[in-house]
Amino acid sequence: MEGSKTRNRADTGQSSPGRDTKDGSTQTDSRAQGHGPRLSKVNLYTLLSLWMELFPREQHEEDDHSQVGIQTETQHVMSKISSSSTTCSVQCMRLLNIDNNFESAVFQIRGMGLVVVRDSKVMGLHCSGAELHAGQAAIIQHGPRLADCQLYFSRRPCATCLKMIINAGVSQISFWPGDPEVSMLRSASTNPSNSSHSHSPPGRITEEAALDAVATEKLKSNSRPHICVLLQPLVPGLAQFVSETSRECDFMERVTDDEPGLNAEELFNGDRTKHLKDFSRQFLVGTSQQHREILTQMGLENFCVEPYFSNLRNNMRQLVEVLAAVAAGMPLRHYRFYGEQCSATEPSPASLPPSPPHEVVSQEVARHCIIQARLLAYRTEDPKVGVGAVIWAKAHTAGCDGTGRLYLAGCGYNAYPAGSKYAEYPQMDNKQEDRQRRKYRFIVHAEQNALTFRTREFKAGEPTILFVTKCPCDECVPLIRGAGITHIYTTDQDRDKDKGDISYMRFSSMKDVNKFIWQRSPSDCSVSFPQVANGCVGKHNRQTERESHSSKKLRINRSHDLPSVS
Repeated sequence: MEGSKTRNRADTGQSSPGRDTKDGSTQTDSRAQGHGPRLSKVNLYTLLSLWMELFPREQHEEDDHSQVGIQTETQHVMSKISSSSTTCSVQCMRLLNIDNNFESAVFQIRGMGLVVVRDSKVMGLHCSGAELHAGQAAIIQHGPRLADCQLYFSRRPCATCLKMIINAGVSQISFWPGDPEVSMLRSASTNPSNSSHSHSPPGRITEEAALDAVATEKLKSNSRPHICVLLQPLVPGLAQFVSETSRECDFMERVTDDEPGLNAEELFNGDRTKHLKDFSRQFLVGTSQQHREILTQMGLENFCVEPYFSNLRNNMRQLVEVLAAVAAGMPLRHYRFYGEQCSATEPSPASLPPSPPHEVVSQEVARHCIIQARLLAYRTEDPKVGVGAVIWAKAHTAGCDGTGRLYLAGCGYNAYPAGSKYAEYPQMDNKQEDRQRRKYRFIVHAEQNALTFRTREFKAGEPTILFVTKCPCDECVPLIRGAGITHIYTTDQDRDKDKGDISYMRFSSMKDVNKFIWQRSPSDCSVSFPQVANGCVGKHNRQTERESHSSKKLRINRSHDLPSVS
């Protein structure tokens, strides 16, 4: 927990707690207060911005923009250059000559993620698109509502975006201290031997990057908003806590339930290592010399002095490791979100394909949004189980940023009522015999916070999609239906369970909401594992077995004093 035991909990449990106290003392006494380690607000926003930089592009929405097809083809050709023939090189040169400005964007402008925060509530999640930078997309979508907001970028924004953001009246701009949006690492040469992934030393940065660095520094020095780097060290034990709880989250549990002989730890570690390699390449600067030169070019010479420089690189590395662990909690091993037809209690013929008729986002986008929710869950105030939820709505026409037709409508995690103090409410679960000392009547659920503090009203006729890390309980189901949620993406590990103070009996009755459940491909389970029933066939026949497994795991968790948060 943040602050002292007597601090005021102004947190609403929305996308991030709305404490009035500063976050500088975050995570100093969370273990002493009986909770698992928590992400600080600053680190949560930073991780969300990094993750938004990787938001998947919907292919059919890319075609709505004239230059996106060019960009896609260019990147496709360039990806083959290192091993391709001269023909590919000529084709790449032809594409790059279509538009000089587009050529510059391909080689120099890096995509970015952006989190817009107001009063400690996430108001927007954005990423760069084919036509607009992330900062420009935020200006278009929020306009004057950006006044007094805090913006968290996954890179230092370019001068073009920065001048508009400053003009909008934001109160603070924070950025990840890696390669900036106008790249100092990526070569601007049109030589086919240098692909968009090649790197040149910062000492030979392009004229465009140098001019942008000078302009942004002048804007920074003359601006009213506080423009800075905000990174906080992780509380001791948080990295291990995230890894262990990600390895044992409901999504991983579903995999181990379906494949009892699977080495879940090996699967998780393999995925985490792969993600860490990819994320390090994306977000970290390879060598200390390169990083120092980039920081100097950005006017951050103070970070180049030891021990600040080593601490900065270590903090960046730790956050990337946390992101890799959270992403590894959603294994790609023949699993995806299938429509409710596949998770019915009655077996369906193996010959029928699992065609979800009401699917509104791709599997890649659904997984990305669930990981957003999993990041939010690490800000939970529940001493045992963290739950995160995000709501995205889908407009009729595509926007110009990287999220296409999708826009954030709300997000939250489970927390105690705003304004409460630590230990003011009961925090025990159903293991406490005295029901008056149990938490269930006091904790505000993630779905409830996401709906209460939504960023905008839901529009009739637009799909409204809830992504939540645990099966909605009976208390939340009528709220979800009444709010007009049209689609739910989740796991149903607790479906049809009655745990006394909290139950999950009503989720199956939500016939008017399209449910997509995380489960193994029906074709895979029918062929590869005919003797083991998975989530789409006969799941409820294993209800007793699953409850026994969960009970056993809870005992193990308590022995390590590490409550599950997913």
